[in-house]
Amino acid sequence: MYEYIRGKISDLKPANIVVEAGQVGYFINISLNTYSQLSGKAEATIFLHQVIREDAHVLYGFSQQSERELFRLLISVNGVGSNTAIMMLSSMSPEEIKVAIATENVNALKSIKGIGIKTAQRIIIDLKDKIEKAPVSEQILFAADNTIRDEALSALVMLGFNRKAVEKELDKLIAAEPGCKVETLIKKALKNL
Repeated sequence: MYEYIRGKISDLKPANIVVEAGQVGYFINISLNTYSQLSGKAEATIFLHQVIREDAHVLYGFSQQSERELFRLLISVNGVGSNTAIMMLSSMSPEEIKVAIATENVNALKSIKGIGIKTAQRIIIDLKDKIEKAPVSEQILFAADNTIRDEALSALVMLGFNRKAVEKELDKLIAAEPGCKVETLIKKALKNL
């Protein structure tokens, strides 16, 4: 099992990163939270979680160990897979997820794509005792260039959303709030798709 990887960021997108270490490029799936923290950096240390399936070896990466630990707690819940956990960490900050679980806020959890009422209740029941109530901190969003729409579109399509529906939603959000950051745009789109 890999613990972490440290190297040069070759490619960074809202849903994945390529880290070059030892002249090998590693493709790693990341959350929007991790993307926000790595934007603008040339090198990074990524804490890893490896999933070995019959058809693939998949790496999930996190900028902080605490986010990886929350990811591991989430996938320990019956009915929550790796992609659903990444979706949760992309829709809400780790602090917001912890607060939602600690305060038994089912509506906050079921507002995430792929999480129904039963799964939200199961997450709360299974993890309430394991999560300490944490104050919600303000997430720092980094400035992006003029390809915000394309980055958001790419990330949402990679998460499994229909391209046409995503394009329509993004156009609506950009018209309502010009100059919106890519992270904010994706979070708003996730809530509406």
